[in-house]
Formats: sequence, structure tokens, C-alpha cells
Amino acid sequence: MGDHMWMSRYLLERVAEDFGVKVTFDPKPVEGDWNGSGAHCNFSTKAMREDGGMKHINAAIELLAKRHTEHIKVYDPRGGEDNKKRLTGRHETASIHEFTSGVAHRGASIRIPRQVYEDGKGYMEDRRPASNADPYMVTERLVKTVVLGE
Repeated sequence: MGDHMWMSRYLLERVAEDFGVKVTFDPKPVEGDWNGSGAHCNFSTKAMREDGGMKHINAAIELLAKRHTEHIKVYDPRGGEDNKKRLTGRHETASIHEFTSGVAHRGASIRIPRQVYEDGKGYMEDRRPASNADPYMVTERLVKTVVLGE
């Protein structure tokens, strides 16, 4: 995930430069009554994708709930300060202060797609990372929490 994200950002900046356009990855570069932009992360383990995977997804959600604050601190480069502008609990965003999850719930911290729920296996979407998040830090924190139990 990380390599693709960094290369995409690099290419976007180079193309924009050719056209005299400025690019920002700030999650909310303009104040106002809108949701900002995030770098939602779809995440799964092999066990989540196999039959009976929902029990592994639910177990992961329980672990993520316990480490919510730690995740918020690495989900933007300013330790959560950028995400404070975006994660307000309004406009299909979760509140930065509270962990939530739900099926097809676009306002939750962790969203389980409806099809995943119906199939009983698949992946989950972490909607908390900011658009300027370091994808390697996001991946590291998810693996530490869900796979390693740290």
C-alpha cells in the first residue's frame, strides 16, 4: 500500500507542477462545513477473508477500539492535530474522540461493507487516516494492533 501511495502523490505533484497547479494533502485545507478528505484503509488478514471471517473482523475491531488514541496519533503527521479538523462526527466522519464501528456505516471509525457482512467474510475499512497520513505508519499501527496484539 505505501509504495503505491507515495508514487501516486509524487506523480500528482509532478503533473500539477507542469500545469501550474498547487497540490495539498492537508485533510481540510479550507475551513468550513464539509468533511475534508481521508486516506481510508481497507484491511484484512487471511483469516478474515476465509469462511467464518466475520469473527476475526469483530475480534480485530475490539482490539482497534482499545487502541483508538494510539491510532489517531499516527494517522496524520501532526499527531492527530490535522485530523481534529476532519473527524468531527459530522459529514460521514467519526468523532476523533470516540471509536465506533458498523455495517455500511460511513460515519463510523471502522466500516464493514454490507457485502462483507452478508458474505460473513472479507475486509474492514479504517476511515480514520487523514489524507496526508504516512501509509507505512498506518499499516504498521494496524499490524501491531490486529496481528501482533500490541
